[in-house]
Amino acid sequence: QVQLVESGGGLVQAGDSLRLSCAASGRTFSSYAMGWFRQAPGKEREFVGGISRSARNTYYADSVKGRFTISRDNAKNTVYLQMNSLKPEDTAVYHCAAAYTSLFTVVVDAGVYTYWGQGTQVTVSS
Repeated sequence: QVQLVESGGGLVQAGDSLRLSCAASGRTFSSYAMGWFRQAPGKEREFVGGISRSARNTYYADSVKGRFTISRDNAKNTVYLQMNSLKPEDTAVYHCAAAYTSLFTVVVDAGVYTYWGQGTQVTVSS
């Protein structure tokens, strides 16, 4: 069982930066690939970025590539999402998720993720 708790969301202006954190419970955090997803009102959940267990590999949605960076600290059981140059269209509830998978795999498919956090709201004003 893994419990995930996101933090770091808030209200910012376009062009600002935010760093989201996702703290995981348990001692097997390094066994899970991690991902960030977001869901805006009236829209489907969208993959934002993912990172492999070893942090060797990352993958991003085209909409955030070059602006967002995902990282993890396995010693702290935490995954991060650094968001720069934020845009109003980045407004959404951001969720982290954990998928039990092989060492170098990045998981894009939401259906593969087993554990999800409750989410943190990010609002970007123009």
